[in-house]
Amino acid sequence: MTPLDRFVAGLRARHGRVPSPDPLDGGASARLLLLLETPGPALARTDADHGTVSRDNPTGTGRNLRRFLDGAGIARGDTLIWNAVPWVIHLPGARNRAPKRAEVRAGLLELPPLLDLLPRLEAAVLAGRVAGEAGPVLAASRPSLPVFAMPHPSPTIVCTSPRVAERIEAALGEAAGVLRERSQARRCPGAVRPGTQGHQAGQRYPTSRRRSPPSTISPSATRSPPRRS
Repeated sequence: MTPLDRFVAGLRARHGRVPSPDPLDGGASARLLLLLETPGPALARTDADHGTVSRDNPTGTGRNLRRFLDGAGIARGDTLIWNAVPWVIHLPGARNRAPKRAEVRAGLLELPPLLDLLPRLEAAVLAGRVAGEAGPVLAASRPSLPVFAMPHPSPTIVCTSPRVAERIEAALGEAAGVLRERSQARRCPGAVRPGTQGHQAGQRYPTSRRRSPPSTISPSATRSPPRRS
């Protein structure tokens, strides 16, 4: 069992059903952490295993995420997709809902141990309001890590305005740029300064003093139904 597997097993012992990271993604070797909200209620309605946090899940969010990541040119092996509240919060048969404040706080307490298992991490993208609350946690755990915020890729949000897709594309494009710069810097030391400053698209958190980003979603979108990964 890998350290990441042990981390997930510990979450399950404390919180119940926790989907695994996608084995086709980068796992502990990931260079980009993409944080969503919480697993959807579909898992609570089945007797299947814990499931997987994956762009390949048969949901609108999964399809949008795959399209946006492919469009940004981010290699699958460079990514780890995770949830701010990584366990299933829905009771069997319950409708989808947003995480409660206590659930978000509990989820964020589990984030630093995950970050400790990602030695190659070079950037993070926070998708949506709930994931955006992880900004201060990332600032404390990885002060120099470039962190970008974007709207959640749920169809409920993406379909509200063309600007939503543009903001998602901008944030992922900036994150992809950081990964490219870091790769080039390793190949040619001194040729490129890694992009830790000046990435403004996608509502990037400053590396010195980070705070929750201004909303990148229209007021009507913030009243939409809760999203799921």
